[in-house]
Amino acid sequence: MEKNSFESGYATVNGLKMYYEIHGNRGIPLVLLHGGGSTIQTTFGQILPLLANHRKVIAVELQAHGHSGDRDTELTFEQDADDVAALLKHLKIEKASFLGFSNGGSTTLQIGIRHPTLVHKLIAASAIYKRSGMIPGFFEMMKNAALENMPQPLKTEYLKIAADKSKLQVMHDKDRDRMIFLEDWPESDLRSIQAPTLIMNADQDVVLPEHAFEMSRIIPNAELMILPGVHGAFLGEICTAVDGSKVVELVVGVLEEFLQK
Repeated sequence: MEKNSFESGYATVNGLKMYYEIHGNRGIPLVLLHGGGSTIQTTFGQILPLLANHRKVIAVELQAHGHSGDRDTELTFEQDADDVAALLKHLKIEKASFLGFSNGGSTTLQIGIRHPTLVHKLIAASAIYKRSGMIPGFFEMMKNAALENMPQPLKTEYLKIAADKSKLQVMHDKDRDRMIFLEDWPESDLRSIQAPTLIMNADQDVVLPEHAFEMSRIIPNAELMILPGVHGAFLGEICTAVDGSKVVELVVGVLEEFLQK
């Protein structure tokens, strides 16, 4: 493929029809894993073209999200990690780096835990591994979460691209329930991650900066970056992107330096 070329498709992995896109063609692929309730475009629409200028980027949509299908199973970070690993096997990719945001960040960590031979480097943005990593009141809020309170840009994008638009409620409820019933991971899981890892967080995130700091000290070969702003803003996420901000370009520079060293 030529630089900044594009292809998209579906692969059946673990009984799931999973959508993926491939942008660019250089070097070890970087796999992008979106946040809960999101799509490739809503999480990575701003940053993806900048990353694809430098490398091959593979962006996926996870179970029940975006173009992808669903299964009669709950959502888990472990299953998402296994689905991504199966997709890369389907694509005949033996080694990749991973950038995940929010729920996708926790999935990225699970890839490092469950599929270490697949990993070149990990970038986990606004990820958690235990309940105390979220701001006070988060889980009480999730218990009362309703579709009408879901951010409109996320609903609009889902309805624009989903094959079955009636599944919006299903996606919302599965994402909600994943968080409500989240169980802490043992620290030993994080200590098992051997790949170079960059932990990223915002200073006004729904994930506590202290939690990001803690993870960066538990994972053996980890670095930490705390940026100003709210959840997703430093990636240009659709609900929190700041018009005219240079932070996304700054982040791309940091990511490229991390991936290349």
